Amino acid sequence: MVQTEVWKKLKEELNAKGVTLVAVSKKKPVSDIQEVYDLGQRDFGENYVQELVDKQPQLPTDIKWHYIGHLQTNKVKYVAPFVHLIHAVDSMKLLSEINKQAVKSHRVIDVLLQLHIADEETKFGLSKEELIELLEQYSAQKTELSNVRICGLMGMATFTDDLEQVRKEFGNMKNIFTFAKDSYFMTDATFDTCSMGMSGDYEMAVEEGSTLVRIGSMIFGERN
Repeated sequence: MVQTEVWKKLKEELNAKGVTLVAVSKKKPVSDIQEVYDLGQRDFGENYVQELVDKQPQLPTDIKWHYIGHLQTNKVKYVAPFVHLIHAVDSMKLLSEINKQAVKSHRVIDVLLQLHIADEETKFGLSKEELIELLEQYSAQKTELSNVRICGLMGMATFTDDLEQVRKEFGNMKNIFTFAKDSYFMTDATFDTCSMGMSGDYEMAVEEGSTLVRIGSMIFGERN
């Protein structure tokens, strides 16, 4: 069930801080998404390609769809025609495929590079060293990769009750974002997104410099 008052409070709070709110609508029906859209929400996040492809034509065309799950290269073609932002790019291979499919769709697709900041092996993402390696390759091939645009970084903190650890991971993420901005995107105004923070830790993420948070259960209620 949509938590209308929670959404209003969240939106007001985040707008005041210049932070983008992505409503994570995975596993939620089209009717719930429409309800939140009618409140004024435009950015929605989905984790599964097939689910996103099914929902997209049933909803208003001005929705900004964020693909926030781990994206396989063979699935890029399905979301390339309409996706607003792909959040979790963690390899040169995936970046190249997004560029290739963007060319076919006559678009430039915005992406975030995923950092591995958590103390958990299960999460995807690049280490700082791997990020530098990817950015060096990207810089060298920028002309050929002109249909994909790196707009920032994203990362997920460890799922733990140790709030100091979470804060430290967010702080580390912000430092790496600043390093990447200063080293590779100093003159690029579109590299402006530091995405970290979800329902359980978004307030701390914003304190540590997040510019985009992804919130699902607080808005839509718990998933079945």
